Amino acid sequence: MSLLEELTAESKIAYFSMEVGFRNEIPTYSGGLGVLAGDTIKSAADLNLPMVAVTLIHRKGYFRQDLDQNGRQTEHPEKWNPAEHMQLLPQRIRVTIEGREVAVQAWVYSITSLVTQWKVPIFFLDTDLTENTPEDRAITDHLYGGDDRYRLKQEVVLGLGGVLMLRALGFRIKKYHMNEGHAALLTLELLQRYKRDIEAVWDEREVWDVERVKNLCVFTTHTPVEAGHDKFTYDLVREVLGEDVPFDVLKELGGTSKLNMTLLAMNLSQYMNGVAKKHSEVSKVLFPGYKIQAITNGVHTFTWVSEPFARLYDKYLPGWAIEPELFVRITRIPEEELWGAHMEAKKRLVDFVNKETGAGMDYDTLTIGFARRATSYKRSNLLLRDVERLRKIGKKKIQVIYAGKAHPRDMDGKRHIEHIAKTARELAGDIKIVYLKNYDMDLALKMVSGVDVWLNTPMRPREASGTSGMKAAHNGVLNFSILDGWWIEGHIEGYTGWSIGPQPTESSLAVSTDEADADDLYRKLEKEVIPTFYDNRRIWVKMMENSIGKVAYYFNSHRMMRRYVTEAYIR
Repeated sequence: MSLLEELTAESKIAYFSMEVGFRNEIPTYSGGLGVLAGDTIKSAADLNLPMVAVTLIHRKGYFRQDLDQNGRQTEHPEKWNPAEHMQLLPQRIRVTIEGREVAVQAWVYSITSLVTQWKVPIFFLDTDLTENTPEDRAITDHLYGGDDRYRLKQEVVLGLGGVLMLRALGFRIKKYHMNEGHAALLTLELLQRYKRDIEAVWDEREVWDVERVKNLCVFTTHTPVEAGHDKFTYDLVREVLGEDVPFDVLKELGGTSKLNMTLLAMNLSQYMNGVAKKHSEVSKVLFPGYKIQAITNGVHTFTWVSEPFARLYDKYLPGWAIEPELFVRITRIPEEELWGAHMEAKKRLVDFVNKETGAGMDYDTLTIGFARRATSYKRSNLLLRDVERLRKIGKKKIQVIYAGKAHPRDMDGKRHIEHIAKTARELAGDIKIVYLKNYDMDLALKMVSGVDVWLNTPMRPREASGTSGMKAAHNGVLNFSILDGWWIEGHIEGYTGWSIGPQPTESSLAVSTDEADADDLYRKLEKEVIPTFYDNRRIWVKMMENSIGKVAYYFNSHRMMRRYVTEAYIR
């Protein structure tokens, strides 16, 4: 039996995502959404779930980031060759874009569980075929590149093309899981398919089996602000998709003024969810009347545990990689060995930083890490809001490591990076601050395992979930974060880490203020974080135990996927 015959032997859950990040050498991701997709697929393999994944090939990746000494970002295409990593399949399908037939091929890479040997294939759709026009060959080049027209073309290939490709490969799909609204056009192909089925049986006209499509679809939203949801004018939709699209149905399901991809997905999904409890509440405000559940994100434990901690867990918690619940037994590990593993990871990070930047960081100074997409609402420079106050509090007591890319068109995000570089020069001699370029999965693992404190300062309530702090917790690193997203659920003050800003009530959707949040950040850094690190190491190590035993045991993608199975897939 061939691999494809083996994979198509039973019906599958089809997981659609615009980006998937699972290996550093395959740059088909930009950040958290794609890495979460990769972690989802890895856990599906570990749990022997009948799943396939669909994404785009992104031949030029997101971008490779360079930073000059002033923090100015320049972008370069990623250079990689799919043929070195995956297999090209012979099947071809065609989608209609701007009245032209565009051929689509697929590459396949199988995620294989190191524990169970179960395989989950990822199909990477690709329009770079000689029979296509140069313009169409470039559709699958850039992740989040181009204008609305380019984005819509990509979403046609992902949604419509993905369904057609799975059918051409012989898969029987029992659920279509849309990870964000980018894949929502798959619902149109399903509507068209089942309309044809109805016509064949009853010869009725314009009958759309909406309920049948809804029963097949699951939708996860990750966007807590209205502006973040993909919307396209119907003039553009008509130009790209053509006149055969049922625009009356599309406007009824996707919005009357513009095609809102989130609305389209929600109106054609039986189950929909946000990615944290607070995010579910925020989403219900954005989309009143919809039943939006909450499945809080998690991270793939084996991927995000550093080598020093993996050795430690192997010794004292055998089976941890497939059963992260075993972290509740963290007190089996002697405190001195836990601290030793942390210092080994920290030394690796500090050595890397010094080699790359010449910053002269040391092993014993309290090290704070911040690595997120560089954009305004994540407030990467909140720590630097009052330079003199920070100097007074942190002089010779802290060192700070930053990383993160700004989208090429996000000028505010780029200015944030430049501001950090400028402040680093101002504080030179008192507080060492570096900004590492080209943040990727390898650098992320170094940082989340090697710093002492993981800082996260989004403007509330704009953090859907966040997963970097979960990765830090898997390595005993303490979180110091705004109470938003997942941290509302993972935080126990002074026990698993520290909060920044006021405690949100169950119903509160009030936004953060920079002044109040910065004041609380400085106060806790001075009065709690720094003194605990230097003066009460035993309490610090106990908090590291709590971070692993109370946070990592729960905020992992194995728990997350079991929730999807029981609440979304088998219903």
